[in-house]
Amino acid sequence: MLKVCKFGGTSMANSEALAQVKKIIFSEPERRYVIVSAPGKRNKQDTKITDALYACYDQVIATGNCKEEFKFIRERFNEIKTELGLKLDINAILDRTEQEIVENKSADFTASRGEYLSAICMAEYLGYEFVDSADIIRFDSHGKLNQDYTDDKVQLRLSKVERAVIPGFYGKDFQGNIKTFSRGGSDVTGSIIARAVKADLYENWTDVSGFLVCDPRIVPEAKTIQQITYKELRELSYMGASVLHPEAIFPVMKGKIRINIKNTFRPEDRGTMIVPNDKYIGSEEQIITGIAGKKDFTVILIEKSMMNSEVGFVRRVLSILEHYNLCIEHIPSGIDTLSIVIASEELKHGVLDDVINEIRESVGPDYVHVIENISLIATVGHGMSRRVGTSAKLFNALAEAGINIRMIDQGSSELNIIIGVANSDYEKCIQTIYKAFN
Repeated sequence: MLKVCKFGGTSMANSEALAQVKKIIFSEPERRYVIVSAPGKRNKQDTKITDALYACYDQVIATGNCKEEFKFIRERFNEIKTELGLKLDINAILDRTEQEIVENKSADFTASRGEYLSAICMAEYLGYEFVDSADIIRFDSHGKLNQDYTDDKVQLRLSKVERAVIPGFYGKDFQGNIKTFSRGGSDVTGSIIARAVKADLYENWTDVSGFLVCDPRIVPEAKTIQQITYKELRELSYMGASVLHPEAIFPVMKGKIRINIKNTFRPEDRGTMIVPNDKYIGSEEQIITGIAGKKDFTVILIEKSMMNSEVGFVRRVLSILEHYNLCIEHIPSGIDTLSIVIASEELKHGVLDDVINEIRESVGPDYVHVIENISLIATVGHGMSRRVGTSAKLFNALAEAGINIRMIDQGSSELNIIIGVANSDYEKCIQTIYKAFN
């Protein structure tokens, strides 16, 4: 069995955490390829290395150097080197890194150095080879991952390496410049490596023991999800569940590689196993898998008689939203009604008024109504489609709790039910759904 392991920022934060990581890796010889994040916070008052590096970039742009901000980076990595007893010349590496940050004047390059330095230290600590992500991960001219080319590069490079440490979060663009994924992108790097080497399992080590059914800040007693499918995870991640980067699913889906979310500080916990649909083993008792949501949406409700027979009506409405570069979350519709759900943040500074005016001019609706301060909550689970009365159970529970539902949207896969409620009912709604099904 071949395992690819990714360790997050909390797992790399200090020498104690790194010693635990080494213990985990060496406990199973199948853990051959290790992807690491930049060191995270050592305590609540601390600063993440990536945040400190962005501060270095800001200082370079403002003053032409980052000597003051880079002191924090030096201290952290010198501390790691000393406490682990590493033999590498960390100050020479840091000197070169600081100089390159000043010369490049690139936010992506600067931010990537946290993972780069972290991987160099970890490779030395484990006695593994260091393989730079810049040599094996490629982005295309549109800034998207060039999956096939990357697969070839990874396979060629790692076929010559028995065990390696690889920095997460970045690769190179088509011009040869360092480019990063969005924050949390080390998860994606791990997924890319797992796919390319045809791993049997991709282990994603973090500071929680897997996914919980819902946000523990809202439901403290929320249970851990033992098994979840790629599709269920995509739905929950999109709606705010943030244990795994949402883009980390795509590279492993084609190869049907399982992902195990594990806790570095409680390695004995089973964690959550993410599996393809055809490898999912559900139980009769489990109806829903998880609940997740987001606040602060705006619903634009458009009514017009005979809308369904007016060719091009929806296209004209959507072209207006495209003109303003607005992302649409959901589009519930009826025979004479169309609702557009958009994040409220995108409609600030007069954009909402402009959009409404253009809709009135373009399609001549009978009525346009705006509903603000809406939360979207998704209830997700494979068991919902095969269990009669699931929707009734959910809506009855919300009715008994006195929660007014402003919007309902269900995908054709019957994998989830999304409802819209007032922001003020958000927490109560999640608590009510959780209690109804647990």
